[in-house]
Amino acid sequence: MEYLDFELPLKELEDQLEKCNIIGDESKVDVRDTCNKLKLKIQKTKKKIYSNITPWQRVQLSRHPSRPYTLDYINALTDGTFLELHGDRNISDDKAMIGGLGKIDNQSFMFIGQQKGYNIKTRQYRNFGMASPEGYRKALRLMKLAEKFSIPIVTMIDTPGAYPGIQAEEKGQAEAIARNLFEMFNLKTQIICIVIGEGASGGALGIGIGDKIMMLENTWYSVISPESCSSILWRSWDYKERAAEVLKLTPEDMKKNKLIDKIIKEPLGGAHQNRNKVFNTVKKEILASFDNLKKFSTKKLLEERSNRFKSMGVFNELS
Repeated sequence: MEYLDFELPLKELEDQLEKCNIIGDESKVDVRDTCNKLKLKIQKTKKKIYSNITPWQRVQLSRHPSRPYTLDYINALTDGTFLELHGDRNISDDKAMIGGLGKIDNQSFMFIGQQKGYNIKTRQYRNFGMASPEGYRKALRLMKLAEKFSIPIVTMIDTPGAYPGIQAEEKGQAEAIARNLFEMFNLKTQIICIVIGEGASGGALGIGIGDKIMMLENTWYSVISPESCSSILWRSWDYKERAAEVLKLTPEDMKKNKLIDKIIKEPLGGAHQNRNKVFNTVKKEILASFDNLKKFSTKKLLEERSNRFKSMGVFNELS
């Protein structure tokens, strides 16, 4: 298991516990009391570390290499019923954006989300979760398909941003994201959005317009990443921790500013510490949200979706 820099005190204790167990297995020495004391110390250290994490440390947790990604959630939620659909029917199939149909407890959903890789090869294959215009156009094609058959949509957001390369700009990156924003406001079906990792800039917002918007506890959602913000304002990445604080990008900040509806709790230490628990929690939240949203008429659904975004922010009107 990999540890972040602020988790190193935990690593030392868990290494000691592992050695203690090895000694107990390989000799006749009774080490149960020592092991139990170490386990208690580990629990206390975990609570101390994770109950006081900074915004930057939360950003680090959202990027933890062991953290579950979109396909992990989809496969766990749908119990093998997921059917991935490919291509934007125009240019190509973007591997950074995935989507398809799946069932949760006999209810069909259209799942869409960014997918990252687990190692160098798969990260390159998935372009590090940074979608190109064809990815957003594929997402929109699948949303329109869901609307046609009255299938609710679940989007899972986890991206450091849309792909910023020259080819993406040549193919109309900004237009593709803007088109998604426009169309998602008018889709005549329920949309549930969940930030499961990083939620950066228009890359996240391109699949982030919904009737119910939630964030997992150790995620972030902002117009820009802390590193990029630091490089623009201070001409250096050295101020990324300060940038993370002033950006107000944590789930608590987003909830306080009424930009999201709910924060989904994670196991102590992050989603990767107990994947099954997180999968079950997310499943319950999706079903509960859908049960609530399906009570609204299509007209009411679209009105509420539009009003929630119109009410965001603070402004003054000049007479």
